[in-house]
Amino acid sequence: MNRVVLMGRLTRDPDVRYTQGDNPMAIARYTLAVDRRRARNGDENTADFISCVAFGKSGEFAEKYLHKGTKIAVSGRIQTGSYTNKDGVKVYTTDVVVEDQEFAESKNAGGNAGFDGGSFGAPSGSGDQGGSIDGFMNIPDGIDEELPFT
Repeated sequence: MNRVVLMGRLTRDPDVRYTQGDNPMAIARYTLAVDRRRARNGDENTADFISCVAFGKSGEFAEKYLHKGTKIAVSGRIQTGSYTNKDGVKVYTTDVVVEDQEFAESKNAGGNAGFDGGSFGAPSGSGDQGGSIDGFMNIPDGIDEELPFT
């Protein structure tokens, strides 16, 4: 099974190109900075920089909504490849081919300057309702009978 799930921030705006032909397809490339868990010895956090590529509608979404600093969750598969550069040296590549991508924080959270859309399925500005900073709305006591999931 080849499946990967990542959460991190874009290191720069996506590089989007379109294929030639009758039905041009978007190909978006971006790099995610993914934090590693803290070491037990107290060292500072470190990050891995993971190359991602999104095709078609996912590439168009990246072009329109993703910007440097945006925190996203990505799922997809790892793909390896190689090519010979102009100096005749063989270069090996590893990319995550994006199958799904979504926002991992609200519009009002830090690091999302220029972000103009909400998380999938959530109303715009949902992270600022009820004065909660964790993205969930505070529900007052005494209205349990009105909630369908209590």
